[in-house]
Amino acid sequence: NLGSDARAMARPAIVRRRIGRARIMNASKVRSLGYWAMAASSVAVAVVSYRYLIPGAPGGAPPILANRFTHLGVLTVHAGFAATALLIGPFQFLTGLRRRRPSLHRRLGTAYVVCCLCAGAGGLLLAAGVTEGPVASAGFALLATAWLTATANAWRLARARDFVRHERWMIRSFALTLAAVTLRLYLGLSFVLGLDYAVAYPAISFLCWIPNLIAAEFFIAAGRPGGFIGVARGASPAPAP
Repeated sequence: NLGSDARAMARPAIVRRRIGRARIMNASKVRSLGYWAMAASSVAVAVVSYRYLIPGAPGGAPPILANRFTHLGVLTVHAGFAATALLIGPFQFLTGLRRRRPSLHRRLGTAYVVCCLCAGAGGLLLAAGVTEGPVASAGFALLATAWLTATANAWRLARARDFVRHERWMIRSFALTLAAVTLRLYLGLSFVLGLDYAVAYPAISFLCWIPNLIAAEFFIAAGRPGGFIGVARGASPAPAP
């Protein structure tokens, strides 16, 4: 009869909707898992990095301690501010915090920007004092320059109340902040694989941040409205970048 035929025709549409909802839920779970893994690694590296504030830097990495500017206190400035940026950064992407506590979000954001600018300036000096050769020096100098540029641009756009593009530049900034995490991952991997340190370290000076920046661009391009990287529901995205 006609009723049975209508129900039969409606079934595929219902199935498609259910599959679509399941895919959205699975993608949301994956993004959430990725976010918390990133936040946990960021906080862990930040806590460990505070050891450079202790006189003598117990357990400090030899190539870092060998830097020509370490004795001037530049390492202390860089490590202290960078570690604090790593602690603050993940929480700035929580949509709930932005919506329910906007004043706290702004204060933390200001602290993050100050930390990144101070750590980036220190990073430029440390890049000039790298003892592993000009390639490693260039890699870390470019990282510091990109970090300063992205963070300053994010701050400028926030001041201009262009919050869509502010968020995009803050994602780029934090991707570069996370170079502190990926640097350690690559160094550990190179040790496990038995790679020649003189070859691996210069390569890692670029690998620790360029893939992060590429991933950030894909992340921005795939942003969902209302998500922790998206714009508010119903808003029209501003033109890139």
